[in-house]
Amino acid sequence: MAIKILVTGGTFDKEYDEIAGKLYFNHTHVPEILQLGRSNLAIDIDSLMMIDSLEMTDENRGLIVKHCRDCREERIVITHGTDTMEITARELGLANLNKTVVLTGAMVPYKFGSSDGLFNLGSALAFVQSLPKGVYVAMNGRYFYWNNVKKNKASGIFEELG
Repeated sequence: MAIKILVTGGTFDKEYDEIAGKLYFNHTHVPEILQLGRSNLAIDIDSLMMIDSLEMTDENRGLIVKHCRDCREERIVITHGTDTMEITARELGLANLNKTVVLTGAMVPYKFGSSDGLFNLGSALAFVQSLPKGVYVAMNGRYFYWNNVKKNKASGIFEELG
């Protein structure tokens, strides 16, 4: 069965407008990343939204949960902004979906050329195939359970609570 990738935006998909000096969203880079990585997986991609995670609302999170619940795939990767990723992971964990869901993102936009997003997406795809049913966050080569993760805002690294 295919792996579902749900795109929500975040730094992962941001681009830089050199004239305005601002980051913005155009379209997802996930298909390009998969092609560059020579992915041979059966993947179905849905772009749900293209927003910064600081702008994500409870309604947006509800839409993510609904798509996870309603899709036929039992393995789901969600690209998400890192600032509120653990909040969305908690919502998904509390939903008891009986699927394997892995959230991932990037600290540096893909279009910058030195993004951690490529590695994080590859890790998330590996984790979603090998971890048991549940909700996880995958960043920097590690995975964390939905109820035991936080972003260390000082270091920019995800870590276990406590």
